[in-house]
Amino acid sequence: MIKSMVMLKAKPGMSREAFREYYETVHAPLALRLYPYFADYRRNYVDAEAYKARNGVDPDFDVLTEITFASREDYEKFRAAQREPDNARAQREDEEKFLDRRVMRGFTVEETRSEIPAR
Repeated sequence: MIKSMVMLKAKPGMSREAFREYYETVHAPLALRLYPYFADYRRNYVDAEAYKARNGVDPDFDVLTEITFASREDYEKFRAAQREPDNARAQREDEEKFLDRRVMRGFTVEETRSEIPAR
């Protein structure tokens, strides 16, 4: 299974609540319109208070986004669509409204699952 995972941070000065609201109501729907190749699209928001309580510092990112593709072909279609000038511009302009793009970190991974023994 091919997956893209991206660590994202809110734009400086943006509250976590405003960040999440914008991501869920504006950016995620835009991504789904621009890139209809996703098999699954999840946003995993960091519990910043728990992280800070354990580590004494704020987390380096606010959300870990997972995008899963059903096939290598769908992943390649997504990558090609990202290179289309209109899509690239729309994505960049929207990201600039709510993300600190300087610290974005993205990875393409191949997921491996372990069978959990019955209890």
